[in-house]
Amino acid sequence: LSEPLPLTPESLKVSINSTKQCLHLQWTVHNLDYHQELKMVFQIQISRFKASNVIWMGNYSTTVKRNQVLHWSWESELPLECAIHFVRMRTMVDDARIPAPRFWSNWSSWEKADAQNSLGDHPLYVFPKDKLVEEGSDVTICYISRNHQDNISCYLEDELTYGKQLDQNVWAFELKNVSFHRKTGTNFYCKGQGVPEGVVLFVSKVLEEPKDFSCETRDLKTVTCTWDPGSDTGLIQLPSYTLFESFSGKKTLCKHRNRCDWQVTQDSQEVYNFTLVAENYFRKRSVSILFNLIHGVHPLAPYNLFPKSVSATNATMTWKVSSIGHNSALLCQLQLLGEGKVIQQHNISVRVNGEYLLSELKPDTEYMARVHCAYADHFWKWSELISQNFTTAEAAPSEAPDVWRDVTFVSGHPTVTLFWKPLSKVHTNGKILFYNVVVENLDEPSSLEVLSVPAPANSTKVTLNQSSYQIYVTAHNSVGPSPASAVAISGHPENENVEEGRVNGTEDGFHMSWKPQSRNATGYVVEWCDDPQNLPCVLRWKNLGPTNTGTVISSDAFRPGVRYDFRIYEISAKGMAHLLEKKAGYLKELAPSYNPEVATINLTSHSFTLSWKDYSTESQTGFIQGYYVYLKSKTGEKCHREFEKTVLPDNSVGCKYTIDNPDQKTLVVKDLQPESVYEFFVTPYTSAGEGPLDDFTKVTTPDDYSHILIHIILPMIFCVLVVMITCYLKSQWLKDKCYPDIPDPYKSSVLSLIKFKENPHITIMNVNDCVPDAIEVVNKPEGSKIQFIGTRKSPTETKGTKPVYLDLLPTEKNYSGPGPCICFENFTYNQAASDLGYCGHFPVTPQAPHCQLGPLTSPENLLKTLEQNYMNSLGEIPAGEANLNYVSQLASPMSGDKESPPANPPEPALCSEYKMQMAIPLGLASPAPSKNSSLSSTALLDPSEHCH
Repeated sequence: LSEPLPLTPESLKVSINSTKQCLHLQWTVHNLDYHQELKMVFQIQISRFKASNVIWMGNYSTTVKRNQVLHWSWESELPLECAIHFVRMRTMVDDARIPAPRFWSNWSSWEKADAQNSLGDHPLYVFPKDKLVEEGSDVTICYISRNHQDNISCYLEDELTYGKQLDQNVWAFELKNVSFHRKTGTNFYCKGQGVPEGVVLFVSKVLEEPKDFSCETRDLKTVTCTWDPGSDTGLIQLPSYTLFESFSGKKTLCKHRNRCDWQVTQDSQEVYNFTLVAENYFRKRSVSILFNLIHGVHPLAPYNLFPKSVSATNATMTWKVSSIGHNSALLCQLQLLGEGKVIQQHNISVRVNGEYLLSELKPDTEYMARVHCAYADHFWKWSELISQNFTTAEAAPSEAPDVWRDVTFVSGHPTVTLFWKPLSKVHTNGKILFYNVVVENLDEPSSLEVLSVPAPANSTKVTLNQSSYQIYVTAHNSVGPSPASAVAISGHPENENVEEGRVNGTEDGFHMSWKPQSRNATGYVVEWCDDPQNLPCVLRWKNLGPTNTGTVISSDAFRPGVRYDFRIYEISAKGMAHLLEKKAGYLKELAPSYNPEVATINLTSHSFTLSWKDYSTESQTGFIQGYYVYLKSKTGEKCHREFEKTVLPDNSVGCKYTIDNPDQKTLVVKDLQPESVYEFFVTPYTSAGEGPLDDFTKVTTPDDYSHILIHIILPMIFCVLVVMITCYLKSQWLKDKCYPDIPDPYKSSVLSLIKFKENPHITIMNVNDCVPDAIEVVNKPEGSKIQFIGTRKSPTETKGTKPVYLDLLPTEKNYSGPGPCICFENFTYNQAASDLGYCGHFPVTPQAPHCQLGPLTSPENLLKTLEQNYMNSLGEIPAGEANLNYVSQLASPMSGDKESPPANPPEPALCSEYKMQMAIPLGLASPAPSKNSSLSSTALLDPSEHCH
């Protein structure tokens, strides 16, 4: 030992562990004696890619025996597949028994570790495979490319990552502070021209230290320790938990990650020192606790909790417990809950069975009883609770119903609608089955009327006479009735002439107060409707004591913009209700929701009247304070008196008139221009603002004379209508007077004359038997103007009172003497001529040709010519001055007739034959007169007939 020994390491071997990315070294030292043990230091060098490129050097100290095989591992940050590694070492004795100076041995030869030998011919590799790392650590990933020309990009969770080149075909990527993404790992891949290659990094969350570590025993036989393991590490392989007890030196592997059981032995150990160790791939965590077995007793929960007997106000509860040791007592706590709250709590010492009487309970009420227990000697923790529900028995209702009434009078008789509020659960003491209503006539005490109203109805109607009544209402359940509520009714209408006041609403409701009228009042009632817009409304009321002169009315049904009417009644000592005050209010006033429909009346050229009398203010969303009247003119003239200029909501300029009286619903707009167009718009306003902006209504003023025309045209139209109606009603009379029907020959009065003449057997005028006598031309004394055919000159005026006659010639075929021949085509009666009372005869001119046919040769041409000449001559012949009148077909007039011709008329010449007759006006039938004749006649013959 006095000389230094050259103890060079021998038989160095290097192996690769790809899973853990470690180089495992194995070597021996052969020069030691068989019984010699020395403490030695081994210096190790590791190179990458080539031996001269040393990347790590470190020392490893250990005690060495002769021919002992030594082992050491080195973990590489760079995956071992991406580079060739070289390892060598040397040694130095570091034993106190070896004197100084100490020196290093020679280096061993370089040992090569090449993981790439096992790779195939794939063009791209990425390492490490399935690497397991802890969150927050750094990781190096590399790829090996067989194609130097390939452009390769790498991505971490689809995010491009940049690395550095380590060798000609090796690139490395350093990932700092990696984070947990998912249990299935984090993806890293590279891609070039070929198929992408990648690896999965399994990142584990950091193992947390167990929290809230504690132990307890339920039966002094088993100790149960529990803890909070913290968040999951995110690995498929869970951490392991081991429980150590230092006093006994025992340990147990826990089967659960948050609980572990320890069996208590039969020895006398009461105190335990437990240590809990949590361990995973990366690290260990531990926590300790000192536990006393007697002080950590947590009893099991009681069982068989049951209500032994239950009445309306009492209940007896019983239960059982599990014993702990010999003669050990438990402290049990009995709780009584009602409506989810603890209302009673009692502590009872129990060994095996527990029992307790609960009193002061409410009838027909559901309760919950629950019990838990603790170790009486050393209280540490209550056991779990057990519970049991039960319901007490029913009892008669304990309070009278809250009753109110609504009285209406029909034909002088009151009809009373009774309302009552359902009793609260506290006072019903059971299920209400029906309500009894007893009506007592105070004027006839023996007269009682009993009504039964099934539940859940809360109202009924009763018709009474004009007497006073007392009405009692009671609620009944299965046990009995409640106390009675009484309402007094007067048989006469109450005074409704009470002035209505206003009340302002707030967030809390309506605050109202009133002034009492009587000192003997027994109370007050305020009534209202929650939803007055929906009829019939549901009546609500609030009863108040005699000392109250104010209250707050609130309801969840109250809404902004709705008018609520309140009536306050004072209850007298006799129970009579008298209307004290009326109030109306809004919880919150809103601007009006709609505008009135405005009518334009009394329109003149300088004014018109606006009216909206049908506009209801009570249905609005606030108290109407007045109205705004907006007026615009197309001509842009200035605002009229009492109007002010304003900017309208649509940014146009107009005139505004304010009406501050809500009852005024008309306005006369004056000082307007005739024949001008104006636009107006009326909207109400409340304290919250004015109504919505609607379309303006146009009105045009008339001119100054339009009213005069109306006064003239209307009477004229009326007169025309009267005339038209009269004509319609007298149409038959007008027809008879103006254009009568052609007489029927069979009804002619002439027949009565024929019976007395030559042939009494003739009954009608026969054409063949009647010979016309003469044609009488009637000339007025002052003369007449006659326009003849063929001339436009004025006819000569003739004077004389005697008529001129035209005798008809006999119709003989052999007649050849001179004279005119006149033929008539039809029976025609001239009413105007017959009305004159006499007939004139056309004289026959001696110089007239034998037969004058004129230019007409056919009846059709004749009629056309007559019609044309007749129309031309109408304006020339004054009406009534000269007419052609067919007189008779008789031989001669009767003697003494006023229409008879002169006594010695010329003898008529006979015509070859008699044709049908047609009356021809004188101006159309006569040709132009000659100097020697005053009249000439025109012979009209049928084309087939000739005169001789």
